[in-house]
Amino acid sequence: MKLAVVGATGMVGEVMREVLEERNLPISEFIPVASEKSVGKEISFKGKNYKIVSLQDAVNAKPDVALFSAGGETSLEWAPKFAEAGTFVIDNSSAWRMDTDKKLIIPEINGDLLTENDKIIANPNCSTIQLLMTVKPLHDKFKAKRVIVSTYQSITGTGVKAVQQLENEANNQKGEMAYPYQIHQNALPHCDVFLDNDYTKEEMKLTNETKKILGDDSVLVSATAVRIPVVGGHSESVNIEFENDFTIEEIKQTLNDFNGITLQDNPITNTYPMPLYAKGKNDVFVGRIRKDHTHPKAINLWIVADNLRKGAATNTVQIAEKLIEKNIITPQKAFV
Repeated sequence: MKLAVVGATGMVGEVMREVLEERNLPISEFIPVASEKSVGKEISFKGKNYKIVSLQDAVNAKPDVALFSAGGETSLEWAPKFAEAGTFVIDNSSAWRMDTDKKLIIPEINGDLLTENDKIIANPNCSTIQLLMTVKPLHDKFKAKRVIVSTYQSITGTGVKAVQQLENEANNQKGEMAYPYQIHQNALPHCDVFLDNDYTKEEMKLTNETKKILGDDSVLVSATAVRIPVVGGHSESVNIEFENDFTIEEIKQTLNDFNGITLQDNPITNTYPMPLYAKGKNDVFVGRIRKDHTHPKAINLWIVADNLRKGAATNTVQIAEKLIEKNIITPQKAFV
């Protein structure tokens, strides 16, 4: 198929290229797209060099799929233009996530909802993806009533500027600030902008996107999102209250059986998920699973995932794979 990556030179765009190479999708033509200042430059994909093209040139090429990671404004302006040209757009920004006409997809959870009419498909927030990869199988079996989550998020979720800020501060150098305070040897309880209810936009994404993906407004989600000086991935401390009875063994077995989850849970050997181990991997890692000793139907657990992988690039590519699996895109259609 003919595939475009919009934002191909960004942090997520680079990881998208890596994931596409690893998963070996049937790509007959690769179209890298970036900002005007990058047009004409070359980037590598599968051992070949490709010239970066403009957004309009990419629309004119009529790719079968366009993976977007170029920010919300770009997505709002250009995703409809690609869709009108017949392209399936899979967007990694927050632009379309809460649009009632657009589906918000984690392939292992609700990928079967995709149809030929879904020309613009939204990729969930990175923190939401790893949370729901864990909550959904448990919700199906034990009915989650309330979820309390505190995130410990990698600076890579902010982008290159944040990585540069951390490096500058670690080396006692001055430079551009991605955050209002230093991030080196610090933790900022401030991800995205503050809203009128004093929660941040990131925190409310976890609440609103969970309800939409589960298709269940009764599940209550309360979040606190924190930025920490880590590069490898996002971590989450989660408390889940259920309606039904359970045993810890049932919880672990349910998670172990769910595709895309890896259990790392053995206190005796100090085995638990960490960004150090999650970096560069596509799975969601779950551990520290234990009953909440203050509540008979609640558990605590710890979730870690590489936010640039399953939290962004990998999930986006998996959506494209789902379109192929469901024969929404086929080689016959792609090469017509």
